[in-house]
Amino acid sequence: MSQRSLFILFTNFESVSNLQRQLPYLRALARHHLLLVVFFENTEIQKITAQEAHSVEDIYTQIIAQKFSYEKKVIARELSKYGIMSLISTPANLTVDLINRYLELKSRMII
Repeated sequence: MSQRSLFILFTNFESVSNLQRQLPYLRALARHHLLLVVFFENTEIQKITAQEAHSVEDIYTQIIAQKFSYEKKVIARELSKYGIMSLISTPANLTVDLINRYLELKSRMII
């Protein structure tokens, strides 16, 4: 009986094209292990999207910041297509988010 290990990879993909270059390696890992890819939300971008826009330049800046935030969600969906789990967290919440995901996996008897 072969066993699969939980493999947690901490990385920071900023775009889908960055992910696409690494996806073959991630898929190879996922064939033999339960893979959880942890990447980080940019807290500075979160602050920009939460600010009130006062000028056209502020609006453009917010739209670009929202695009970066959306890109993280697209990356998570892309990983999910290949059965690769992901966790998007802020650095400040990383420990709590990671422990909660681990406990979720244990409760679902995946590990």
